[in-house]
Amino acid sequence: MDIIITNSSGKPIYEQITSQMKDLILSGVLAEGQQLPSIRALASDLRISVITTKRAYADLEAQGFIETVQGKGSFVAGGNLELLREERLRRVEELLSQAIDEARSADIEATDLIDMLTLLIESNDHEQLA
Repeated sequence: MDIIITNSSGKPIYEQITSQMKDLILSGVLAEGQQLPSIRALASDLRISVITTKRAYADLEAQGFIETVQGKGSFVAGGNLELLREERLRRVEELLSQAIDEARSADIEATDLIDMLTLLIESNDHEQLA
């Protein structure tokens, strides 16, 4: 599991861990039921405090992304397909919102933006079929 901590990031370290682990779960790199490194092992690998890692795991558990079994460890949560879908929808909405802001600053009309999106979808569909 590749997690990269950046001291120059504006985000606290526990948030960097949380967001990267969520990305790994959402992308399927971390599969349902897969065991995660122990809090101590991850802290050691990342050379950070155990408290920081514990906070990241607690946040992930509170959001339903992981489950912790006493004495066995933490695992990618199963059966939360709707939660994962909502998280993905939220991320797509954020990205589309950024695209809209960028289009507005470039004086691109809404119809042109919709045409661009349609062309990109069609182009991507053709690439997947090939």
